[in-house]
Amino acid sequence: MEPMPPADPTDFDSITESAPLVAELRARVERDGPMTFREFMAAALYHPKYGYYSTNSGTMSRGGDYVTSPEMHPVFGTLVAKQLREMWGVMSRPARFDVVEMGAGTGLLARDIIRAATSDPDFAVALRYRIVEVSPALARAQRRTIEDADLSEAVIDWFDELPGAIEGCVLSNELVDAFPVHRVVRQGDDLREVCVAYRDGRFVDELRPLSTDALRRYFDDLGLLPGDGSFAEVNLDAVAWIDRVAASLRRGYVLTFDYGYEAEALYAPWRRDGTLLCFYRQDASSDPYQRIGRQDITASVDFTTLRRAGERAGLLTLAMTDQSAFLVSLGIGEGIAGIASDRPEQMEEYFARRRVVMDLIDPARLGGVKVLLQGKDAPTAPLRGFADALTSS
Repeated sequence: MEPMPPADPTDFDSITESAPLVAELRARVERDGPMTFREFMAAALYHPKYGYYSTNSGTMSRGGDYVTSPEMHPVFGTLVAKQLREMWGVMSRPARFDVVEMGAGTGLLARDIIRAATSDPDFAVALRYRIVEVSPALARAQRRTIEDADLSEAVIDWFDELPGAIEGCVLSNELVDAFPVHRVVRQGDDLREVCVAYRDGRFVDELRPLSTDALRRYFDDLGLLPGDGSFAEVNLDAVAWIDRVAASLRRGYVLTFDYGYEAEALYAPWRRDGTLLCFYRQDASSDPYQRIGRQDITASVDFTTLRRAGERAGLLTLAMTDQSAFLVSLGIGEGIAGIASDRPEQMEEYFARRRVVMDLIDPARLGGVKVLLQGKDAPTAPLRGFADALTSS
C-alpha cells in the first residue's frame, strides 16, 4: 500500500481510536491474559462492529489512508482486463469466464475491468464478475461504484466467501498483506511469540512461548530463521487462503498483486523490526497500538511460502514479476506516447498521464508490487504481462 505525504500534525482526529473496541480488547486481556498479535490484528481490522474494514469504506483513496493502483487511474484496470482477456483466449474462449476478485476495495478495479471488457463484445458476454467481500461497508461502497458507472448489462455478483467450481481467474490486489499475522522474535536458536498485554493504560508487546507449533514448522519448511534478535511476521492465514483458492478453482488462473519478498529477503538478518506498517490519513507508522480500529495494519507477503503452499494444493507456479514489468509488457506507455506524437496541443494531458504512469511503474512505489501467476488445468504458454518474468516453482 502506498502512503500519501504525512498528515498535518495538528489534526487531532488522527489520534482517535475505537473506544468500544479498545474496551472489549482490554477486558479480554484482563480476563484471559495476553492474546497473540494475530488475534489483536484480526480484531483491529475485521471486528464485525468496530474493525477498520467494517467501519471504513473511504480509506483507499487519495484523501484516505493509502492509495492502491486502481485509485491512481483507470489504466491499471484496463491493462488487467487486457491480461484477463488473453487468459480467456488461451483457454479457448469459453462461453463463461469467471473473474473472482477477493477484497475489491471500493470497487474501482472491478469497474475498470468491466468497462474495458466491452472493447471485445464476445469477452464481455462471457465475463462473469464475482466479488468476495467480508466487509459490509466495503460491499456497499462497491455497489455504489458499480451503480454510478451504469454497468447494468454486466453480470456481477457478491459473495461473503469464495464460491466453488471457478473457471477463469481468481484475482486479488493488495489483499494478502492485510491478513492478520503472528509476530515472532528469534532469541538464539529459539523463537518467542509477540503477544499483546495491557499495562499502564495501553497495549504493549509481551514475549511468550509459541502459541502453535505451526510457527516453528513454517520456518523449518523454509530452512531458515530470522536474524538473531530480529522480529518477523508469519502469515499463516495466507497459507489457508491459497488452499481455499486452489480448492475452489476448477480450471484457470490465480493472479495475485501484493507487496512482499522472497523468504530469504523477507527474513534477512538485517531486517530487525520486520515489515509491519500502519496507515492512517496518508501517514505511515509502525505502532499498531495507536488508533486501534481506525488505522490499517499490513505486513509484507512471503511469496516463497505462498508459491509452495499453492503447489502443495494443486496450483502450478507459472510466473512471477513486478507490477512495473507487468504493466510495461501490457503497453502502459502506448497511450501517452500517442498523445505526444499525434496531438501535441494536448501536452497538459500528456504530462498528467505520464505522472500517473510513473507512479504505477516506479519500483520504489507501486511498481514494486509483486505479481504472481499460478494456474490449474490451464495453458502454461507465457502470457503477455509476464513476457519478461522469471518462471520458477
